[in-house]
This record gives sequence, structure tokens and C-alpha cells, in this order.
Amino acid sequence: MIALAEASKGQNPSLALHRRADQRPEVDLPRIERAVRDILIAIGEDPDRDGLLDTPKRVAKAYRELFKGLREDPAVHLGRVFEQEHDEAVIVRGIEFYSLCEHHLLPFTGRAHVAYLPGGGQIVGLSKIARTVEVFARRPQVQERLTNQIADAIESHLQARGVAVLIESEHFCMKMRGVNKSGSVMATTALRGEYRTDRQAAAQVLSLMRPAGA
Repeated sequence: MIALAEASKGQNPSLALHRRADQRPEVDLPRIERAVRDILIAIGEDPDRDGLLDTPKRVAKAYRELFKGLREDPAVHLGRVFEQEHDEAVIVRGIEFYSLCEHHLLPFTGRAHVAYLPGGGQIVGLSKIARTVEVFARRPQVQERLTNQIADAIESHLQARGVAVLIESEHFCMKMRGVNKSGSVMATTALRGEYRTDRQAAAQVLSLMRPAGA
């Protein structure tokens, strides 16, 4: 029986791409403010006019929130597990996320669908999967890395026998600039454990992870 939910210990290389969250300095808000002021001047604006006077401060605070995942550790969310005998797939669909592409610092937004096969009778609360997605999304990202980091974190911290992650999103660096094409959706997947070795199982779980009508 597959548990399906709708939702609006070893070191892995993709988990080690960034320094540990507790090793990162605090966000330097004044430095961001100075940089934003310089950008406004560089594009020909007047940072001292009424509408822009507080913009550097607002942007600095927004960046602190948008990149808060740099200072968060997914282990905080995945570390509390529950003992429950369930050896079939647990699927969380439709986890909404917002991230910023590291190439242009423009948003890409979409939904993440996550499935895992519990290992050793260990499961985790539904909200913890969503919070794990959030930790990695709130960093300068590329979608491929985001997909892998979520899969690796769940495999590692839950000792899952198998993990599948599917992300579908729209990128504003494609919609707002460059080719200016709206409506294009990028899909990426990451498979771990049994889902990587058993393609039939992978195909089945990926079909269940896709939203109805997709």
C-alpha cells in the first residue's frame, strides 16, 4: 500500500557543495545596501529620490530571507524520525518553492514532488520534507543541483532504501530576459537507492508523483 500525501550518516558530494550552515558568517546587511545603491546609480537611477530612498535597506532584508537556507542545516528537520513499520513508498506531492538562479539572481518557481522508501522502520513528519525542500531552495541555485541535494539529504538522514525527487519549475531568467519565452517548464529528476537500480519501480513511483492530469 502506498502512502500518498498532497502538500501545497554518510557524507555525499552534493551535500558538501557548500560550507556547513554553522560555519557561515551572518548576512552583511550594510554591505548589501551599499551594493544596491551602487547598482541603482549604475543603471542611471537616483537612489536618493523618494521612491528609492529605502530600497537598499529593503533589498538587503529581502536577500537575508531569500538566502536563509545558506545558514540552515536539513539535519535539523530530518533528524527527528519516528519508528513505524512501513516499507512501501511515501510520496509528498506539490511542495511549492521559490528559489533564485545563481546565474542571474532571478527567480525560478515551481513544485517539488518527493518519494522515499523507509529504511529500518524510520519515517519523518510530512512538514519536514517540505522544510527540507525550503532549506535548499533558499540558496543561490540551479535546478539540477537543487534536485540532487534534496534527494541526497533524504537518503542520508533517513537511511532511505530509495529516494525519488521530481521538480518542475518556470525560470524567470528565460521569461523576463534572453529569449523571453513564457510557459516553458523545466523538469529534473534524481533517483537514489532502489529507484536507481530498479527502473520499473522508478517509472511507477514517478508516474504517481506527477500531479493528476499532468
